[in-house]
Amino acid sequence: MSTIRYDLPRTEKVSLVVYDIQGREVVRLVDSYVTSGFHEVEWDGRDANGREVPTGIYIARLVSPEYSRSIKMLLLK
Repeated sequence: MSTIRYDLPRTEKVSLVVYDIQGREVVRLVDSYVTSGFHEVEWDGRDANGREVPTGIYIARLVSPEYSRSIKMLLLK
């Protein structure tokens, strides 16, 4: 289980997507308006269809109208 934490200065539309190392979307964790403040989202290592993904490197990308950030994650089983 991986916990992704982020902080928003104001309520805004947020997208948080996990991609595999080849750039394919694995799962969309958040795609909605989120209130300001500190947030945590957990990823259980499953894709959008509920299947476990293999051990490897994944990229979590957080995008809002004024901000974007990508982090590299290593999923170990």
